[in-house]
This record gives sequence, structure tokens and C-alpha cells, in this order.
Amino acid sequence: MSPGELYLVSTPIGNLKDITLRALEILKEVDLILAEDTRTAKKLLAHFDIKGKKLLSFHSHNLLQRIPTVIKLLKEGKRIALVSEAGTPAISDPGYLLVQEAIKEGIKITPIPGPSAFLSALIISGLPTRHFYFGGFLPSTGKMRRRRLREVKDYPCTLIFYESPHRILKSLEDIKNILGNREIALVRELTKIYEEVIRGSVEEVEKILKANPEKMRGEMVLIISSQSDKEGDKGQI
Repeated sequence: MSPGELYLVSTPIGNLKDITLRALEILKEVDLILAEDTRTAKKLLAHFDIKGKKLLSFHSHNLLQRIPTVIKLLKEGKRIALVSEAGTPAISDPGYLLVQEAIKEGIKITPIPGPSAFLSALIISGLPTRHFYFGGFLPSTGKMRRRRLREVKDYPCTLIFYESPHRILKSLEDIKNILGNREIALVRELTKIYEEVIRGSVEEVEKILKANPEKMRGEMVLIISSQSDKEGDKGQI
């Protein structure tokens, strides 16, 4: 039997209307859906009236056990979709390890494009988009976070990180101390009712958050200008 196919299916990051027609088609047709969070996947399927689909959890705590099983099913000819909790799979989640194994086994892998939080945040930030660095989540501990910031301090591009609401003030303080009082954009609750972009220098954004604690809620993307932008080189398109 010829190998099956692995689909990396992007799903909405908030607004369910952002699902693509192709993503819905694939989710309806595949034999199995691997989901980072099966509860979220069930809600998505129910909303679009997709019934009778087999779901299997696939996340950082069970991927080493799951991957051999999934590869075996793919080699048996099964068509399998991988979805993250939200957005594009294999970005800041363990899906890339499955992709690596599928490549080794000669299994076809097909991306189903769609929403991506960090790209959506970048294009509305107002900061240069020609060159950028995406660093995923900033480390949760102060020591590791400061080490990461020192590593990227001289990168000649816009910096992008995910951050959680309960750490955002500590991260902004570290950014100010290590990178300087750069221009930033804090993007939260993308595609949802309370979507918001807070733009300004690090100090200005800090003041806004401290004066409005209700803004320290929801999923956040932090966009940081490069050192060259701070010094007046905005870059050319």
C-alpha cells in the first residue's frame, strides 16, 4: 500500500470565520485528526458540523509515544491531519518532530495555510516587516529570559515573541534594561472581541498597562523594533 499523507492544517486563532474552505475540506476527509487540545478541536468540528471524526491527542507530553503510532498509520495509507490548539501547527509546538519523522519515511506532507498569530501581529504593528526574527515564547524564568534578550540584542531586524499576561511587565522591564527603550507594539486578543494594539516606547507601554490592568489579559504577541530602527534607520521596502 502506498503511504498516506500528513496534512498540517491551520485553524483560527480566535475568530472561527478565519477557517479556510480548504481546511474544512481536509478535516472532513481525513481518517484521523491529531489535536494539541482535543477539547478545542471538538468545538471547532462541532461549529462547522463535522461529525464522526476520530481524534487523537498529540502534545508535548505524549508525542514520543504517539509518533511511532502515527507513522505506522501513515505508512498503512491513512490520511491524517495535524492541528494545534490555534493557528499554524508546528509553530511553537511539537508538530515539527512528527514532520521530521514523516520526511525520513518518505511520507507526503501537505501544508494547509491559514492564520498565524505572530504574522498577523507583525503586519499591524507598524514596525518594519522586511526582516524579522520570531523567537516563540520568551523564557518564563527571569535569568533565562534576560539571557535570550542579550542573545538577540544586536539582531538587525524586528523581533517577535509570544508572552503571557502575568509576565508581561517583568518582560518589558528586562527589555528596557537590556535592549533599551525601543519602540514596540503589544498585540493582544488577535481576531477576538477585545483585539488591541498598544504602540509606543517600552516605557510608554509599561505606563499604559500599569494604569489599565484590564489590558493585561489574553494571549499576547510582542513586536520589538531593532537597534537600527531605534537609531533612525527605518529600512526600505
